[in-house]
Amino acid sequence: MAHSGTSTSPSAGPAPRNPDANRLGLDYRAEAAKLGTPAVPIIDAHIHVNGGRAARVFKDVASLYGIDRVVTQTRLVEAHAVRNVLGSMARFVAVPDYGSADRRTAMTSGYLADIERWRTEFDARLMKLWCAPRLRDLATGDDANEYVPLDSPWRIRQVELAQSLGMMVKVHIADPDTWFSTKYADASRYGTKHSQYEPLERMLDRFAGPWILAHMGGWPEDLAFLSDLLDRHPTVNLDTSATKWIVREISKHSRDEVVGFLTRYAGRILFGSDIVTTDEHLMPDKKAGVYSGELASSPEQAFELYASRYWALRTLWETDYDGPSPIADPDLAMVDPSRFAPTDAPLLRGKSLDASMLRMLYSGAARRVFGSWLD
Repeated sequence: MAHSGTSTSPSAGPAPRNPDANRLGLDYRAEAAKLGTPAVPIIDAHIHVNGGRAARVFKDVASLYGIDRVVTQTRLVEAHAVRNVLGSMARFVAVPDYGSADRRTAMTSGYLADIERWRTEFDARLMKLWCAPRLRDLATGDDANEYVPLDSPWRIRQVELAQSLGMMVKVHIADPDTWFSTKYADASRYGTKHSQYEPLERMLDRFAGPWILAHMGGWPEDLAFLSDLLDRHPTVNLDTSATKWIVREISKHSRDEVVGFLTRYAGRILFGSDIVTTDEHLMPDKKAGVYSGELASSPEQAFELYASRYWALRTLWETDYDGPSPIADPDLAMVDPSRFAPTDAPLLRGKSLDASMLRMLYSGAARRVFGSWLD
């Protein structure tokens, strides 16, 4: 087992197959061995495993980095293929058909039907509401307000159905500060970052939950804001998914701040990676789609893509590494193109959590929230 508080000085391997996911030229198999067995088998509570072939690549990565269970937002049409590969490792989340040509139906009555199917056919105990501000660009019909806002009529019906079926609710409620200063700068169209949370508050008051807010509640930049939200809503939990975002922002906080936050809300912060796998990652020629294959073009590149996320997250939480992230982060160039290129990356500053905190983050919190569903 890798001891918390020690650094894993990365060593260069062969030339990286995927330079965007391996800027440092790491041998991710050797790096997994250096990190060692995690404090407890890891439950990844936020991931998107798609594609039977890609799932096999992912399963190899997961075994190297100590991932024992995944709670996956898989496309319904691919759920059988993924289950055939991952078996009892996978638990499924009810998600809409984001790739449907009829987006309105997929987000409204179609999702009601899908929730029923996810629950009965795949034993899903969690449903997802995606409320990113950019949904306003994708749903432009006159009736968009009936299903785009988190507290819109169709969303309410979907949560009512899910709760009646014994399902919890996961919400993507906001995006990085970097996006609100650039692509969402038009507040008249997208709202402010604070305004994203107004419909969430109404839904938290209306429905018991439990709730899971993705990507550290959408605001890892502001732990004080998250503390206030968690204090006022005891059924709310967070996951640590969106690796680039989490690495960039958690690294900016001091170790004392992070340890204090995780200690205060122990059992309510779930580990997640937000890895997206797709068979398109294994193909040199592909079509970009909702689950784009642009980040990898071969099995070797896909392996580095998936492994980079677990290397970065385990290094962040377990070690005192202080150096560049191996993952390119285009948000830096988006905010300050005079200083950064799209292939640059932020510093990753490890927090050296002790073994008891790692056990809670990696497994204990998910088991508290999901209970016997994970058995």
